[in-house]
Amino acid sequence: MPGKNLTRVEAEERASLVQVEAYSVELDLTTSEKTFATTSTITFTATEGASTFVDFIGESVEKVTLNGETLETAYADSRIAISGLAARNELRIEATGTYMNTGEGLHRFVDPVDNEVYLYSQFEVPDSRRMYPVFEQPDLKARFTFTVTAPSHWQVLSNSPTPEPKPTERDGVSTWSFSPTEPISSYITALVAGPYDVVRDSLTSRRGEVPLGIFCRKSLTQFLDADNLFDLTKKGFEFFEEEFDEEYPFEKYDQIFTPEYNMGAMENAGCVTFNEMYVFRSKVTDAIVERRALTVLHELAHMWFGNLVTMKWWNDLWLNESFAEWASTTAQAEATEWTEAWTTFGTHEKDWAYRQDQLSSTHPIVAPIRDLEDVEVNFDGITYAKGASVLKQLVAYVGRDAFRDGLRAYFAKHKWTNTTLSDLLTELEATSGRDLHTWSKAWLETAGVNTLRPVVEVDDRGLISSAVIEQSYAEGFETIRPHRLAIGLYAVRSGSEGTSLVRTDRLEIDLTGERTEVAELIGREQPDLLLVNDDDLTYAKLRLDERSLATALEHIRGFESSLPKSLVLASAWDMTRDAEMSARTFTDLVLEVLPGESDSTLIRTLLAQLSTAVHLYTAPENRDATRRSTLERLWDAARAAAPGSDAQLQLVTAAAGFTTTGDDTAYLRGLLSGTESLEGLALDTDMRWTLLTGLAGANALEDGEIEAELQRDATATGQERAARARASVPTAEAKEAAWKAAVTDKGLSNSMVDAYGLGFGRLGDVSALDGFVGRYHEVLDTVEDKGSMALVEAIVLGFYPRGLASFELRDATQSWLDTHTDAHDALRRLVSENRDPITRALAAQERDAQT
Repeated sequence: MPGKNLTRVEAEERASLVQVEAYSVELDLTTSEKTFATTSTITFTATEGASTFVDFIGESVEKVTLNGETLETAYADSRIAISGLAARNELRIEATGTYMNTGEGLHRFVDPVDNEVYLYSQFEVPDSRRMYPVFEQPDLKARFTFTVTAPSHWQVLSNSPTPEPKPTERDGVSTWSFSPTEPISSYITALVAGPYDVVRDSLTSRRGEVPLGIFCRKSLTQFLDADNLFDLTKKGFEFFEEEFDEEYPFEKYDQIFTPEYNMGAMENAGCVTFNEMYVFRSKVTDAIVERRALTVLHELAHMWFGNLVTMKWWNDLWLNESFAEWASTTAQAEATEWTEAWTTFGTHEKDWAYRQDQLSSTHPIVAPIRDLEDVEVNFDGITYAKGASVLKQLVAYVGRDAFRDGLRAYFAKHKWTNTTLSDLLTELEATSGRDLHTWSKAWLETAGVNTLRPVVEVDDRGLISSAVIEQSYAEGFETIRPHRLAIGLYAVRSGSEGTSLVRTDRLEIDLTGERTEVAELIGREQPDLLLVNDDDLTYAKLRLDERSLATALEHIRGFESSLPKSLVLASAWDMTRDAEMSARTFTDLVLEVLPGESDSTLIRTLLAQLSTAVHLYTAPENRDATRRSTLERLWDAARAAAPGSDAQLQLVTAAAGFTTTGDDTAYLRGLLSGTESLEGLALDTDMRWTLLTGLAGANALEDGEIEAELQRDATATGQERAARARASVPTAEAKEAAWKAAVTDKGLSNSMVDAYGLGFGRLGDVSALDGFVGRYHEVLDTVEDKGSMALVEAIVLGFYPRGLASFELRDATQSWLDTHTDAHDALRRLVSENRDPITRALAAQERDAQT
């Protein structure tokens, strides 16, 4: 039986039989709190006499009518079987859909502040079938017409402009009849409904005036930064229309901030949904503000790449997402205030890519994607971050102008159609003159990451006599790739403000083979620091030669630019992960960098790495002393940080996160109660929760303290923060309560399960997790009964007791994998991705013990 799956072969067969012209979808959102009425009328041509199926996941199918004749309903798993097709067909399916609370399909949320109901859809990859019967595959594009019946006081949004509602015979109920969309794929259709507040504006694009709307729940309106978002959106429109030489393809552009959202955002055509974490109710870091800007631009880029031109099948999902990552970062760097966006990309996105690419589950960027289950498995850091990194290398390889010209030709030729990777490469070959077949095979069809290492020899005068860059690979991933990269030469300079590292020259070369000689370096004085892949053009792990590493460790704060500093720190972190540098050496390096650092994303990344290094990579016999000294230095850095600065906010948050059983919590308690103060630190709602959770992690809460804080913040976010705080208490009772609520019991939303998981897995005092090693692996046998991939992932990842980082944990996980070879690929992958970091941590602990 197919279950909820769909294979690529089945999709290709269906596409050969069916050409869809239009959908008319009728939805009644007033029927009950659990279900809704949904009817699809589908107009399509077909091979006469053929049979096929329509996709639907819901409560029931009431009636199926084909060309005026009622068919016997054949609904099983996720399919409605249809036979006896004519050359032209009108198929009408009346069904009952089910509201979700997992961020999939049509999600229903009740705001605890005012008990108002909010709905939004989330369909990528295969979940439009949860809202209406549909041919669920991206290459069967059609025009969609939605008719929605809902409470009259609601906002109702879809892909087309919102029409004036018409009252029905029922009091307080109206109907919205939307105009047809352009030809689009079902996964980017959308419905948003509820009493959302809205701020409106418009812009003038190449197609004329485009109405803009920004929406959020009424209880969040006071925090909505609409002016900033409109300004960013307008800059993005101007940049992309010029870059792509193609007008914005839709009639309006709405951006809606939604609750309990699983991802950052979704590029529904003209109706983009965002995680409402991007509505800032408290002071947030500049890194989060920058991330919001990137997300806004990412989704806007999809209007062209993904929506106007769409992948034929999900094997090119990577290209869809990677392109949006590359395009949004480019726009951010060139059209907004975030001019150092490529530093952020290297610090954040590439770090994700390198981690993902060194897991046992890594795969080529272009993965086979045999079915929908393969998409679930491969929707990851390879799809997004590595793909975007490789696209950046492709731009360097063919040249920016040739890349732009190729894109313009691609959009002009393929608008409103479906394409494959080869269609894009054909245009880029034509504009660049480069043969991209070999490049594509090396970069897109193989897995793994290369390591680049300079080998420098000098003569007795200190001049370089030999300079070679060695390219290596990990065992099992024997691919040598072509790289277009830069080499930076840096010198230590002393001045009135101290020493600095100044770039004295930059070389750009093509690197091929396992050894590439750099003739341009011969005869030069050896620089203090030689940085391979300066400007971060290629995708590779980096190593420094002995002299350069010593210079970097001594003068890490001397770089005048954030990008080379971040590259050197990334190399040090990679050495730590590979057990080439001890965790305590890396810890000292980070604690040397943090005071005075102003790059918000770099601070954020370093603090996350610091936590991993201290809690997981430090040898057990060294761990407690290292953690205590780290905590002390974090508080020192926080007190010394500029009042009200981003660094101060992040350092206080990190210090609260490092606090655990046995620590002196008087200062933390004083900040929360107000008896202590830190100039410039905003004691706002989220900072109060941060400090309170720090006390929870140290088992230093007073009776009723969480409940009292929840009364102050009686919101959905407050409920999530309270759950996280309760689960952070390092006692068996607290962990058991979290486990019962999120794992054993049913009914929690995806966001609440995530919140409990964050507290359950809090690092520091993890002694209460010892008893969960066996229970975790036992529950894996039934976790898929949760029925939702979002909940399965939240439990499998969030409740893995990784803080133990022990041989017992690693061996138990390996044993489960060995004895469950027939488990679903998606589940086995999640479990293996839990095991791999523990294996790495154990090697790092051994290295640290030797120091």
